[in-house]
Amino acid sequence: MTQIDFYTHAPDRLTTACRLTAKARSQGLRVTLFVPDPTLAAELDTLLWTTPAASFLPHCAPTDPLAAQTPIHIDTTGETQHHDDLLINLHSSMPSTFSRYQRLVEIVSSDEADRVQARDRYKFYRDRGYAIKTHDLSAK
Repeated sequence: MTQIDFYTHAPDRLTTACRLTAKARSQGLRVTLFVPDPTLAAELDTLLWTTPAASFLPHCAPTDPLAAQTPIHIDTTGETQHHDDLLINLHSSMPSTFSRYQRLVEIVSSDEADRVQARDRYKFYRDRGYAIKTHDLSAK
């Protein structure tokens, strides 16, 4: 069953996603970042070139010819099929294929609209029997 973690009160969702992606890569995991649109995907692409500052996180779109060999995918469709280690959701809705991943991370800012949507996703997962861990980033 998919392990689900909610990271709440994230000061910046994209920077948090990059930090969690770097941590996952250091553990040898392959990562899919699910984003709602190409504009956010481009912003995340730029951040992954520079965050963390002293390294590079190899990434591409799941449709890229090198996707099968690339450990990080920025996906706007939710249909990536190259790996199933970790899905980081930056979308307001849950990805329809989340249950095929070993782990799902939801990043929630302090924005009220974001929090309301995250609560709905939390209830959805909880009501289906998923164990959920929460990590309050405001305490760090």
